[in-house]
Parts: sequence; structure tokens; C-alpha cells
Amino acid sequence: MTAEPIGHDADHSHRAHDSAEKLYALIDDIRICMMTTSDEEGRLYSRPMYALDPDASGHILFFTKISSPKMGEVKHDSHVNLAFSHPGKQHYVSVSGRAQIVRDRQSISEKWSEPMRTWFPEGRDDPELTLLRVHPETGEYWDSPSGAVMYLYGYAKAVLTGEPPKELGETAKVNLR
Repeated sequence: MTAEPIGHDADHSHRAHDSAEKLYALIDDIRICMMTTSDEEGRLYSRPMYALDPDASGHILFFTKISSPKMGEVKHDSHVNLAFSHPGKQHYVSVSGRAQIVRDRQSISEKWSEPMRTWFPEGRDDPELTLLRVHPETGEYWDSPSGAVMYLYGYAKAVLTGEPPKELGETAKVNLR
């Protein structure tokens, strides 16, 4: 499925939902995720991907090569899952949505930054270079305070009460449709 240039569907914002601001703030802080797709037989495949700045509507964008195996998987089934993790800060985000292939050269040029040349040595004019745009549908995040003191507090409370501490973190399911 090939998409229009970035910004042509800005009439729908995935950011305009309860808890979405927090979810996107965590994504901005993490950037690397594991993107999961499925092949024609339903087998799941995950690979690390660098998330570009989400656009104004909340679509999450990635550079990739049109010939990569994940592109065939996305053409077969556009459902994807993005799993972001920053264990040092105890921040975790999971986003499910649908992926679209964006071949628009202007959009590719606008999103290009020179550090991307590490993975795409031919630069923004590489004919294989494309964008994958994920339209988020649902998300969930877990944000817990990190550090030894908080861990010890949680451990002590669990030992004394027999229940895990509820005040040690924030979690929310977010409808992003």
C-alpha cells in the first residue's frame, strides 16, 4: 500500500486522545524500537528501527529500503507493532497500527538528515530509499521511577504487605484512532 506525501492526511490527529501526549513524549525520548511484522504464514518478525520525529498528526515514520523483507510483509499485512524500551529510565511503550509505504521523493527529502547516511550511504537520492509511515491505532505505556531507592521501597512494601506497590509507576492504554 503506497501512501500520499506526508501531511496529506493531517485532518486526523492520533495525538488528540487521552494520554497520547505522554505516550509521544516517551517515544521522543527513546527513538529506537523493535518493529514487528508478519509474513504470509503468520510468522512474526521483529527488527530494530530508528523512529524519526512523529509528524503533526502523530504518524510514526521510519526510513527503510523498498527491497527489504519487511516491505513485502507490510504489503501482505499492514498491521505492525512498535515496542520502545528504555530500561535505564523504566520507560516502555507499545504501539499497534497500520504501516504505509511512502515513495514520495519530496517527503523523503524533507525527513532526510545526514546521520541517516550511516544506514543509507547513497543518501536521500537512493532509489531504494523509502519511508514507512505507521498510523497508530492503539498504544500503551509504562513509566516507572527508576533507581535503587525506589526499587528498595517497592521491595520492602511488597514483603510487608504481600502486594506490589501501586504508586511506583504510571501505565495507560491509549486509543489513538
